[in-house]
Amino acid sequence: MSGTVWGMQAQVEVLRSWPRRRWAGAALAAAASAIVIALPTALIPNPVFGRDVPPTAWSWPVLAVSSALCGLLFATYLRRDHRDEPDPERRRGMIGGFLTFLAVGCPVCNKLALLAFGYAGALRWFAPVQPWLAALGIALLGWALLRRLGQEHACAVRPRRSDAGPRVTEGEPSAR
Repeated sequence: MSGTVWGMQAQVEVLRSWPRRRWAGAALAAAASAIVIALPTALIPNPVFGRDVPPTAWSWPVLAVSSALCGLLFATYLRRDHRDEPDPERRRGMIGGFLTFLAVGCPVCNKLALLAFGYAGALRWFAPVQPWLAALGIALLGWALLRRLGQEHACAVRPRRSDAGPRVTEGEPSAR
């Protein structure tokens, strides 16, 4: 399994090979994602956002793990070279971060949950789902990170240029 995406030793080697610039980017992105999630969910008390329901015991650990994964995932986008191909893992990482936001937030402060379930319904139906949202968010972030790390040293495949000129189908006169 050493050559596959899931070979953990390969991912550790990739992380060890990161330059300081990537580690600095990971730390800054982790701190930024923690603040972006913690302020509006009022895990960090502030005058703009409030909570009707106190944070759960697992909110801070979920925030810490998710922020660290977000930071590491962000750092994988700091290129060593000039490759610029589309990446489906970016979407999985964004969904994972959003699920973390929903998971650690106050169930009755979430306007979507409040509109869908009402105050009592949000406490009764949405609050019990929040740990599952947290687990799913962390899993998506972890999966996206493992995929990105597994592709770190992959060779880019460039389309082959055809020097033969434009194609001419049978029956069409040649432009030459």
